[in-house]
Amino acid sequence: MSTSMTINKKIIGFIFGISAAITINLLPLRGISPQGKMSLGLTMMTVLFWAFQTVQSGYASGLYLVLLIIFKVAEPSVVFSPFYSSTIYLVIGAYLIASAVKSSGLGERIAYAFIIKFVHSYKSIIYSIFMLTFILSIIIPHPWPRAFIIMSVMDVVIKSANISKEDRAKIGFSVFAAAVPVSMIFLTGDSVLNPLTVQASGESIGYIQWFIFMGPPNIIASILTCILILILFKPTQEIKINKDEINKKLFNLGRLSNTEKRTVVWLTIAVVLWMTDFIHGIEIGWVTFFIAMLMSFPVIGEVLSPKQWQEVPINVLLFLGAAMAISKVGSVTGMNGWIAETILPSYFPDNPYYLAVIIATISVILHMVLGSVVAVLGIAVPALLIFTSSMGISPVATTLLVCTSISIHYILPFHHLDVLVGLGEENGHYGQEEVIRLGTALTVVVFIVVIFEVFYWKLIGLL
Repeated sequence: MSTSMTINKKIIGFIFGISAAITINLLPLRGISPQGKMSLGLTMMTVLFWAFQTVQSGYASGLYLVLLIIFKVAEPSVVFSPFYSSTIYLVIGAYLIASAVKSSGLGERIAYAFIIKFVHSYKSIIYSIFMLTFILSIIIPHPWPRAFIIMSVMDVVIKSANISKEDRAKIGFSVFAAAVPVSMIFLTGDSVLNPLTVQASGESIGYIQWFIFMGPPNIIASILTCILILILFKPTQEIKINKDEINKKLFNLGRLSNTEKRTVVWLTIAVVLWMTDFIHGIEIGWVTFFIAMLMSFPVIGEVLSPKQWQEVPINVLLFLGAAMAISKVGSVTGMNGWIAETILPSYFPDNPYYLAVIIATISVILHMVLGSVVAVLGIAVPALLIFTSSMGISPVATTLLVCTSISIHYILPFHHLDVLVGLGEENGHYGQEEVIRLGTALTVVVFIVVIFEVFYWKLIGLL
């Protein structure tokens, strides 16, 4: 995208956002309080800023939060309530732990060793990308560092095999496309989206519970995504892997360093505590933050240094806080109830399969318009819960159906940040064409997976 097009897009987003906020507050909307109307206007303005990437998400989010206070839409204790929750601290801890795995060289070592043993051809490259993403998702609680570690290894594979530019884009795109479904298998697979989904449900879901509910559906989504990549992105030529250079890279890492050993110990402790949260009762966010802090101390840690605080992006924390505030403020001001009564269908079928398809359709349409997974969660889930709770449907099931639909779905890069971060020759070597090609096919996968979820959840008693 050219610089002029980017600037025009930002200006259009700015105009649309301001216009939406003013128009909504001038309209004679019935059944909504003045605070609810202002909340709706500011929410739409912010969502449009996010969708058009008018400014960095942190700036748009910070503006939204402070305007809620200035216009007295809600009390500061309500607006900033997300910052009192463990979710924010889970994100901080996750970034620090991911930084430790990356800087220690442990993640790279695991990836090289896996490639040497299992990669022999183009197909095995794609398979290995999904398997490495799965393995690293257990110990690195954020999809972006995982993807960039795997991408750095794939760059060595690409160079050693003299892979063409066209095939390089296919491999690079596969790295970031794999992050989308695989990140949903474990609760710590995506330290932003998954805990936010739990909070949106209003229920407590532990590490094991999340895997029971979401593991099998997203394993299926991962397999289907892998199959689609192999069908849609065939190599232009036969690829032969030269493992000498990869062996050399692994050899240059030397023996397992003391830092790597300490990292392994702390990661083991973290995973054990994540998996036993139903025993000790400590929320996974506090566990993650606690482990990250201890990794910095002398004698017991010495894995994290002061400079690694730079790995924690304030803009992501503000973005997450604003997205969570949309739901909270919307509930307090009556915005959520008004959206449910005004926009959503007046009737939902009792058949759970039809219901799942309708929820998925609504979620996908909202995602296409809003372009933000987090924004759709904040707007759609509270409104849908009003309907489905009266039908006796578990709020967990409703929320997870929405999460599944929008986490798998994307058409353009901005629809999913896990895909967007890899865009460009300097990152994943792919462009918008690859994203659209796979994303269009994934729309069908959305409905396959949600229908499976209904069948599976009925078997385990969630529905």
